Amino acid sequence: MHNLKDLRKNLEIFKKKFKDRNLDFNIEEFDKADKVNRELINKKELLEQEKKKLSKSKEKSNFDKSKKISDQIDKILLDQKKSQQKIDQIISNLPNIANEDVPVGKDESQNKLIKKAGKIKDFSFKTKSHVDLGSKNKGIDFDTSIKLSGSRFVVLRNKFAMLERALINFMLDTHINEFKYTEISPPLIVNEDVMFGTGQLPKFEEDQFEIKFDNSKERKFLIPTAEVVLTNLVRKSNLNSNELPLRYVASTPCFRREAGSYGKDTKGMMRQHQFYKVELVSIVEPKNCISELDRMLNCAEEILKKLEIPYQIVLLSSGDMGFSAEKTFDIEVWIPSEKKYREISSCSSCGSFQARRMGAKYKTSQGNEYVGTLNGSGLAVGRLMIALLENNQNEDGSISIPTILKKYMNNLDKI
Repeated sequence: MHNLKDLRKNLEIFKKKFKDRNLDFNIEEFDKADKVNRELINKKELLEQEKKKLSKSKEKSNFDKSKKISDQIDKILLDQKKSQQKIDQIISNLPNIANEDVPVGKDESQNKLIKKAGKIKDFSFKTKSHVDLGSKNKGIDFDTSIKLSGSRFVVLRNKFAMLERALINFMLDTHINEFKYTEISPPLIVNEDVMFGTGQLPKFEEDQFEIKFDNSKERKFLIPTAEVVLTNLVRKSNLNSNELPLRYVASTPCFRREAGSYGKDTKGMMRQHQFYKVELVSIVEPKNCISELDRMLNCAEEILKKLEIPYQIVLLSSGDMGFSAEKTFDIEVWIPSEKKYREISSCSSCGSFQARRMGAKYKTSQGNEYVGTLNGSGLAVGRLMIALLENNQNEDGSISIPTILKKYMNNLDKI
């Protein structure tokens, strides 16, 4: 979220920056709402001063005057509350500003390829998709999941279920032991304030799974990613600078309605309502956000290097980044059945944008400042399974297990 004073001072600059994020910022609407709100605050303060003067006098006639002023103040407070809500609504829907080195563009066509890594295999046979590879003995079973839950869910059986668990444990061990992330087992249900803090609400409400409770005014949601809970671990806090950086990792199910993806990836495990993901979150001093982003990207990359899966890294354009991000790198893995790279991780720096929404600060010699936050997939488990299955398939339909993963798979060589 942006600072109100900064917006007032730099309206034209912000308008240009928001245009880079595909948002036409209505300066007139904001300016009008802000002026009305300030006028009401000023009126209230003047009346309070007048009331204070009257209270010092013991003349009876002043009691009636004071009561009338109190009534006026009460009315102004109601009006000012409404005007403040309008300003808050405008500001809470404004995206973060793109970092200076982010390419300006409307969509993914303006993304910048940073590098390619790993060798794409030249198969001597016709490759199968993960759907076909998993169809034997219903290792990957969509028919049953439809009966249970509907489309965009999956049932994994036997060695495929073991593979999912193996990948999670392998990734957690790597991030904890090699990169010194602190493992967290968080709640999967969070309140409205937490969803607001990381930017899922109010703008992306239609993508969330909300839980309905009887006789409860408090709204609760299934987490769309562990980023939501891990980042909010520091909400409404005032950390000491020597506590930073904080680095968290968690493996959780993620729940998304995928409201804007009708017709996309309807077959297979590429885009589901429920999926596992290993998530990385860092809390740092804002000046260290970009260097921490490079570190986080390297941590996520290392998983694919160890599994010997081909991938590429892309720097997203201003129009393709997520709402809270100031700079984002996507890692995309090679999918043989599609003959193209597909996203498996987004690593983003959010600067102090989320911290301002959460009220997360740290102490400095100049006073209390907002922290910087970063998040990244390390990695999405379902998509990693797809890449592993398809890149390690054999002509007979079996799948070779990468050497580094065998100890997590009871030393199996193949599925």
